[in-house]
Amino acid sequence: MNGVSLELLQNWLAARSIARGLPMPVTDRGGLRVDTGSPEELRRHVFAGPEAGISELAREIDDPRVFIKMCGPREHLLSRVTQRWHLQPGAYLMMKAPGINPVPSLPPGYWMQLKTEEQVTSARIYTESDMQVASGYAVEHEGVFIFDRIAVDVMHRQQGLGAALMAALGTAQQSRAAQRLLVATEMGRALYVTLGWRVLSPYSTVALTPANE
Repeated sequence: MNGVSLELLQNWLAARSIARGLPMPVTDRGGLRVDTGSPEELRRHVFAGPEAGISELAREIDDPRVFIKMCGPREHLLSRVTQRWHLQPGAYLMMKAPGINPVPSLPPGYWMQLKTEEQVTSARIYTESDMQVASGYAVEHEGVFIFDRIAVDVMHRQQGLGAALMAALGTAQQSRAAQRLLVATEMGRALYVTLGWRVLSPYSTVALTPANE
């Protein structure tokens, strides 16, 4: 077991939809579906584990803009799909227990804008010349507090900007009991571990190869 319940997954996906202005997730084939509707991604199906519904979807889907995602090892997801499907870059669902939020601190030469509109808090970091070099978002919803799209320009990394973003966004959390969640890339995982986060589960993705490839 990977420790991810369908309820936790639904709450995280719902908060993510709020952060990105997307439709709320709906139950589908034992998992959840988000109709993202972008040119690159028509929809995504997300599962808390290797449910039988994954195999059913894998046989039916023909559009390479539809993604299947699962909490669990890549091999477990691959075992549920046909050979038409291919692994995408791996990620990790991470959590941090509620606790004291660190005080936001920026190195010299940068300034931050922190803004909350309805449920979404955004943080942006700028240089002294007002060039944006880092950004991130946070949403609290149904017992979870999620961090989303944490990004630091490659030329401004290793200076503590990512930690400053996380600390600033964390100040928006209203309930101290809300569980903090995020999805990290392989590179991002290393940063979050230093900030006290732990991996709850691998977050695996497969997609079809487009017909012209």
